[in-house]
Amino acid sequence: MKTSPQVTVHRERDLLRVEVGGSWRIGARRPEDAATALREAADPRIRTLSLSAPDLGEWDTSLLAFFVQLIKTAEVKGIATDVSALPDGLRRLIDLAFAVRPKEGSGRSREQEGILARIGAGVLQIFPDMLDFLSFLGETVMAVFVLIIGRSRMRPQDFIAAMHECGVQALPIISVTTLLFGLILAFVGAVQLTQFGAQIYVAGLVGIGMLRVMSAVMVGIVMSGRVGASYAAMIGTMQVNEEVDALSTLGISPVDFLVLPRTLALTFMVPLLTVYADVMGVLGGYFVGVFMLGLNPLEYVNATVNMVSFRHALIGIAYGTVFGVIVAVVGCYQGMRCGRSAQAVGMATTKAVVQSLVGIIVATAIITVICNVLQI
Repeated sequence: MKTSPQVTVHRERDLLRVEVGGSWRIGARRPEDAATALREAADPRIRTLSLSAPDLGEWDTSLLAFFVQLIKTAEVKGIATDVSALPDGLRRLIDLAFAVRPKEGSGRSREQEGILARIGAGVLQIFPDMLDFLSFLGETVMAVFVLIIGRSRMRPQDFIAAMHECGVQALPIISVTTLLFGLILAFVGAVQLTQFGAQIYVAGLVGIGMLRVMSAVMVGIVMSGRVGASYAAMIGTMQVNEEVDALSTLGISPVDFLVLPRTLALTFMVPLLTVYADVMGVLGGYFVGVFMLGLNPLEYVNATVNMVSFRHALIGIAYGTVFGVIVAVVGCYQGMRCGRSAQAVGMATTKAVVQSLVGIIVATAIITVICNVLQI
């Protein structure tokens, strides 16, 4: 004879006993004591949850779903669960249900935290994240030192391939963006300068602006979206596929094999791309000055040479070198610290771009202040 499902809850100080009985079938209504058991299992004063089924009749996955929900509720509060008193078949199904844990970032939390809780959690996480980043930065610096003394595991072909990826392949987008930015800068300056008949000073405006800072900033922004995101996505995918763990198992340092060649390649190529961007930006200003403002081509070139000193180009190269290090380190860091799911790869890529852009802006402000203090 079929009986309805039953749940009995006994609480003894820090021990919670939950007994089930009757027939558990899909479609049958859960007893009211089931909600009581779930509520008691969330009590942080409980230390142990004991499950048993002394009078259990027929049952199906509805009973398994109840036990899994009950155990998960207890686990959230750090409560240990004892399932030794359950039937063997039910106990094996519970063990199977918890055999594979969900990957980090693969699901969405049903609980919506308040805005103040999210802000507080973010603030508390800043210090551990900074320590973790400094640790990664230290590993990268040590990898460079090991390379200098000739004991690195970095492969030269990886370094050359990384230089080709972030250098030669980036020339088209760098050409277009910096040429157009030189045009824009010349047009903006011409709006005011033409009112005083000082169109020739467009040459100095474009030359100093591009060589000193704007070319390096444009290259840094382009490389953060093109290369920094690529580094984070590629290394993050290797984390998901456990390829980084395989390198460590084989005794190969992931920093030497993955991070070092890409960091060095971007550090070397961004200053060179900055020089190329200087030429394209000045060329954009040249088109505006000659074809829009009616200046003599030779006069424009002479004005650029006379108004723009070589130190502006050196300062721009210094900007570019710093930006290359920032983009490379941030992109590789986000990839190495990526989670184990497809969603985590997307989040790492987004963080790499955002943090690279913020780092470029902050570095620009700091270097600009230093140059003003030193009067260079």
